Amino acid sequence: MRSVVVKIENKEGLHARPASMIMQCASEFDSSVYLVVHQERVNAKSIMSLIGVSALYGSEVTLEIDGEDEAQAEEALKAVFASKFGEE
Repeated sequence: MRSVVVKIENKEGLHARPASMIMQCASEFDSSVYLVVHQERVNAKSIMSLIGVSALYGSEVTLEIDGEDEAQAEEALKAVFASKFGEE
């Protein structure tokens, strides 16, 4: 299992569009992917779970990834967060 801390760097925080980007990326992999925000752990492959999370600009969130392709999933998801979800 991999655990990596990433930061929400887009000014609008985690809203529908970034949540969709995270879900689409996570769904490309067989590994289980969870997002942990303020001790709340949600399935990153579920758009409804992601939208319900309160992650504002500057929030640090933890990605928990477990499975055969966890290394590839980690790199892909880190790239999604680093892109600021295409908002900057």
